[in-house]
Amino acid sequence: MTLPVRPSTGTTHVITALLEARTGQRLAANREWRIETALKPLMRERGMETLDELIGELLMSRDSPLSDQVVDALLNQESSFFRDAAVLEMVAGAAEKMREEAGRRIRIWSAGCSMGQEPLSLAMLFHERSGGRADRMPEIVATDVSESALARARAGRFSQFEIQRGLPVRRMMTWFDNIGQDWIARGELVRMISFRRQNLVGDPMPIGRFDIVLCRNVLLYLSPVLRRQIFDKMAQVIRPGGLLVLGAGETVIGQTDAFRPSPRYRGLYEPVSPPVTRRESAAA
Repeated sequence: MTLPVRPSTGTTHVITALLEARTGQRLAANREWRIETALKPLMRERGMETLDELIGELLMSRDSPLSDQVVDALLNQESSFFRDAAVLEMVAGAAEKMREEAGRRIRIWSAGCSMGQEPLSLAMLFHERSGGRADRMPEIVATDVSESALARARAGRFSQFEIQRGLPVRRMMTWFDNIGQDWIARGELVRMISFRRQNLVGDPMPIGRFDIVLCRNVLLYLSPVLRRQIFDKMAQVIRPGGLLVLGAGETVIGQTDAFRPSPRYRGLYEPVSPPVTRRESAAA
């Protein structure tokens, strides 16, 4: 991939352009201060003293592993267990109702799952609510653009700080083992989730259709055009009557015509069914 180079007054533009080209995410000018902070560990690891050295290496190497490392370092992996717990409880209740009505296993997609706190929280919640019955557990697919974040998610390894963010002690002791300075999720918990790498901007949507899609605090970093495109694609993989879950500060209103506020679940959204044409109506 050739890095898009546009006129800029700062050398950091090479890095922001790389981030946008790979993920669609835009780093606002007033947030460029975090570039050097985020990249300092990588620079130290490679023996580089200045950001200019790193940029020079990027321009020379183009698609080297260094580009992947830079993008990974800049991605916002802020997350926590049971974030907006009331929303997750609503999702679990909706999924149970869908399973009862449809008489089949429910499929859930956690898009932009970061290091796995969201899908792991869902797996714990569903296991508790179902009494551990496998026939009541949904299929949970979790995706992220960052391979390093997914490696952490698959390993289920969290620091003391990370494990304490939103995770009650009872659940921590039930589902995690303390090994050294870290807490490791038990295998039976991690195996409830299928972790896959996926770029919402450039990759196809996951195969199959989902009953519920969680995409919380991911699209707000994208341009309005890209958001609309992703909303359109997500609407195609959510079953009729299914749900889209966004972050607390996000909405589909004014962003897309593919979704509307759910009349059943406050704060969640449903795909809008395409209008039936005269030919389709006659065929029916």
